[in-house]
Amino acid sequence: MKNLPIEMLRSFVTIHEVGSFTAAAELLGRTQPAVSQQIKKLELLLDRPLLDRNSPKLKMTAAGESLLSYARQILSINDEAIGHFSNRLVSGRIRFGIPSEFAITLLPKIVSRFAKAHPDVALEVTCDLSRNLLSVERRDQYDLILALHDKVPAKQQQMQNDFVKADELVWVSSAGSRAHLQETLPLVAAPGGCIYRQRALYKLGQAKRSCRIVYTIPDLTGIQAAIDEGLGVTVLARSTVPDSLTIIESARLPVLGSIGISLKQVDQTKNSAVQVLADFIKAGLL
Repeated sequence: MKNLPIEMLRSFVTIHEVGSFTAAAELLGRTQPAVSQQIKKLELLLDRPLLDRNSPKLKMTAAGESLLSYARQILSINDEAIGHFSNRLVSGRIRFGIPSEFAITLLPKIVSRFAKAHPDVALEVTCDLSRNLLSVERRDQYDLILALHDKVPAKQQQMQNDFVKADELVWVSSAGSRAHLQETLPLVAAPGGCIYRQRALYKLGQAKRSCRIVYTIPDLTGIQAAIDEGLGVTVLARSTVPDSLTIIESARLPVLGSIGISLKQVDQTKNSAVQVLADFIKAGLL
């Protein structure tokens, strides 16, 4: 029976998340040739190509997309096991601020694993727009904040900005919906101040595509319900798109670009539980 090396899988997932071998190598603390060699060995191990090398942009093959799902699960379980046996017995309270769409997709997969590995830690989660979580008036209410940023910081600024990864913004609708074909695009969005809303309106304006906000609600659950009812389309980070919704690939809609995701440790008391949770989240996001 063959075994999938954890280091190769981590490199593979990181390449997908950051979009290049060079950026992945920098994040992983390796050289670009070393990361490239890891992927070649992984392809040999699985006896099929994982990346489409004929594509002008970094693109997964069908086999690569399949492996990506398995790789994320394997890495998540690996990191949970390491945390469990690391003898880092932690306790206390963590106040965690997070955008709602990431809370819905991230908490069940990552934070629940953290809770099982560290049952003596009480986790208090607050969902809000990144702008509100990072505001000077409210920032001290949290020990750890996962936040979105309109621009992906330059490489030399990523460390000081607590940068974790970039995520592509995509248009989303319900399966079979034709809402994006309407002359005036119906948008379902969070209130003003939401990065997704701002980016959608800006890109549609650039493309001279008319639109109207048909439904405004601050959390992903409400947005998903509205989309499921066929009320319109919305914008989400690719990694947070629920399985029940569909990513729209259409020339009628402008390309939205990417956003930056950071994990800011506000707590200054050196609470070891905060650092352990931060490590869990970073591993899960990558």
